[in-house]
Amino acid sequence: MDRLLNIFKQIRSKIAFYPSLIALGGLALAFLLIYLESINISSFLIDVAPFLVIDDTDTAKTILSTLIGGLISLTVFSFSMVMVLLNQASSNFSPRVLPGIISDQKHQVVLGLYIGTILYNIFILISIEPTEIEYQTPGFSVLIGIILTVLCLAAFIYFIHHISQAIQVGNILTAIHSRTKKELAIIIENQEDKNQDFPSTDHWEKHKITQRGYFYGILKDDLIELCKESNLKAMISLHKGQFIIDGTVGFLTEKPVEDELKKKIEKTLLFSHTELIGENFIYGFRQISEIGIKAMSPGINDPGTALNTIDYLSSLFIDLLLKKDHEFLTDKNGVNWVSLNCPEFSEILFNVMATYRQYCKHDITVMRKLMHKLKTLKLHVVHSDQLKIIEAEIDQLRQDAITSIMNKRDLELLEADYFSWS
Repeated sequence: MDRLLNIFKQIRSKIAFYPSLIALGGLALAFLLIYLESINISSFLIDVAPFLVIDDTDTAKTILSTLIGGLISLTVFSFSMVMVLLNQASSNFSPRVLPGIISDQKHQVVLGLYIGTILYNIFILISIEPTEIEYQTPGFSVLIGIILTVLCLAAFIYFIHHISQAIQVGNILTAIHSRTKKELAIIIENQEDKNQDFPSTDHWEKHKITQRGYFYGILKDDLIELCKESNLKAMISLHKGQFIIDGTVGFLTEKPVEDELKKKIEKTLLFSHTELIGENFIYGFRQISEIGIKAMSPGINDPGTALNTIDYLSSLFIDLLLKKDHEFLTDKNGVNWVSLNCPEFSEILFNVMATYRQYCKHDITVMRKLMHKLKTLKLHVVHSDQLKIIEAEIDQLRQDAITSIMNKRDLELLEADYFSWS
C-alpha cells in the first residue's frame, strides 16, 4: 500500500494528471449523450422543452465546428501562458519553485476542462448522421456542448486571474512558507507523542547500497514491518535530497543481516533521477533563501524581496527550534524501530546564513535584517546549545559586515534597534 501511495503521489504531481482524467470524463460524457440520443432523448425534450433543443443538422454542425476551433485556440493560448509563467518564475526566482507551480491543481483542472470539452464536441460532431429523418440531430448534446464551452470561458477568466496572482513573489513566498510550516508542525506534533529511546549506533553493522540518484523518502510501513518481523532495529544514514552513488552507506543495523533481508530493506528506500520536492521541510528553507539571493543579483537588484524572505525564514526558524534533532519510525505500540538521519538546526541555520552573508554582505539594510532575525531567534531558544549556535552566526555576520561595509555609520547601526520599512 505504501508503494502504491508513493506512485500515486508522483503521478498526481504531473501537469498532465488532472487534464487526462477530465479529458476521459469528457469522452465518457460524449458516449453517454450519444447513447441517450440513440433512444431519442432529443425527441422527448422537444415535446417537453423545445427551446432547449437545436433541431437543425446544419446549425448543429456549424455550432460544434465553431466551438471546437475556438476552444483549441483558447487551449493553446492558456498552455502558452503556463509556459511563460514557468520561464519567468525560473528566471526571476528559482527553478526550485517550478514543481509547486506545475502541481497547482487549479491550473490543471482548467486545462483539463478545455481538453475534455474539445473531445466531447468532436465526438458529438462525428455522431451527427447525414440523414433528413426527424430527431436524428443530437440537439440536446449540442446544448450540453454549448454549456460546457461557456464554462470554459468562465474558467479562462478565472485562469487569467489566478495565473497573474501565482507569479507574484509574495504569493509564491506565502505558499512555500505555509507548506513548510505545515510539514514542520506535523513533525513536531508527532515527536510530542513519541519517546526518544533508541540504542547507540556507534558499533552497528554498516550496509552499502547499490542505488543511484536522489534519496527522497522511505516506505515507512514496509520498513517497520521488516524490522518487526526480524526483531531488528536500524538507522537510515541518508537524508532527503542527498545524491547517492554506488557504495554509499545507506543504513546501519544493530546486528548482521542476511543478503535477502538487506535487499528488502534497500527496496524500502526511494530514489529518483531528478531532485524531487516532496514532503521535505528542508526544501522550504532552500527555496525561500534562493529567492532572496536571486533578488540580490545584479540582474534583478530587488533588496525588498530579500528582506521579505528573511521575514518568512525567521518564522520558520522559530518553529524549527521546537523540532528535536532525532526522528524515528514508530509502530502502533510506541516502539522506535528505525532512526532517521535528519538535518540539525545548526546545519540549516548555517546553510541559510552562509548564502545570505556571501551575497548580501555589501547591503547594510539586508545585514541589519539578518542581525535582527538572529537576535529574535535568541528569544525563542529551547536549550542552551541552540543559543550557542545562534551566537556563533551573529559573530560571523558581524565579521562579514566589518570587512565588507566601509561606512562607519552603517556599521554602528548594524546592531541598533531595527525598524522594518519593507
